[in-house]
Amino acid sequence: MNYSYWEIKSWLTDVDFCIVGSGIVGLSAALQLKDRFEDAKVLVLERGLLPQGASTKNAGFACFGSLSEILDDLNSHSEEEVLQLVQKRWEGLQLLRKTLGDTTIDYQENGGYELFTNEDRDLFQTCIEKKEVINALLRPIFKEDVFATRKNSFGFKNIQPDYIFNQFEGQIDTGKMMEALLKRAVSAGIKILNNVTVRDFSEGNNNVHVKTDSFTFSPKKLLLATNGFSQQLGIEKVAPARAQVLVTKPIEGLQIKGTFHLDKGYYYFRNIDNRILFGGGRNLDFKAEETTEMTQTDLVQNKLEALLKEVILPETPFEIDHRWSGIMGVGGQKKAIVKQCSNNVYCGVRLGGMGVAIGSLIGKELASLI
Repeated sequence: MNYSYWEIKSWLTDVDFCIVGSGIVGLSAALQLKDRFEDAKVLVLERGLLPQGASTKNAGFACFGSLSEILDDLNSHSEEEVLQLVQKRWEGLQLLRKTLGDTTIDYQENGGYELFTNEDRDLFQTCIEKKEVINALLRPIFKEDVFATRKNSFGFKNIQPDYIFNQFEGQIDTGKMMEALLKRAVSAGIKILNNVTVRDFSEGNNNVHVKTDSFTFSPKKLLLATNGFSQQLGIEKVAPARAQVLVTKPIEGLQIKGTFHLDKGYYYFRNIDNRILFGGGRNLDFKAEETTEMTQTDLVQNKLEALLKEVILPETPFEIDHRWSGIMGVGGQKKAIVKQCSNNVYCGVRLGGMGVAIGSLIGKELASLI
């Protein structure tokens, strides 16, 4: 495509900072840079019509780790590393809430619940036994106990009689969050181009030569906030992980309220607009879900529907209204990668399925590398 002189001059010339990815990390980094360098020209490139990774496709959990997940992390991380992970997630959530406001993102602190199936009795017992140890570990952050037990008050079936309850867990409206970030970015004078895919880039003397599927140009600095798509731009140690999600049609008299984790966190559900939003299941076939394809599979979707019928809504008729997929960025370690890759290229990736919690903070850290 041929671009006019005006288009090239206004959008693609003298770009100080180019950010790839208009999700939570990318827009947060752009806002931080514009705040620090008021006269800088900041351009955000987004491959999709909307943010294409997980920022507009997640479940809207304002969480920082279920009890079983934290226990599992302790098998591969030190106590100090796990504490740092939780600390960053908590700080990131507070930064998101402070930046956009609880009303704007429809933040609700209804608490989080971890459910255990009848087959997971041993895991449930381990969580009960280790609960006070983890509460003690997290007390420096929260100043009081995080996890407690509660009876099955929502009428779920085929699970252990008690939940593990997290009083600090909340939920947000993901669409409202991204709308607010986009509005702030545009108001700050940040330019955003959608449906542009970066194909390649190379380091110049004082800039970066960027080739997209639509044009080439040379910004002074390039920041990669591509998370699950990072391998496509040569960032190793980040694997894509597809998360499949569905949402029911409105259910009259729905009493379920909160965020819920099931099967070590591989399944998760919540209430939203008198509906149940339900996602997960990549543990059914990890290899198949290590993809950037935004499709759904019968294996996962059938399992989600079965769990809705057998566990979550056993005595309530329901219909499925929407299905979609989002792409997360995961790796062997839970810690996000925020680093300078070369003279003028930087990245903030591998959010490990915790983008709502840490996205704002990772964006801030990414911008601070400049």
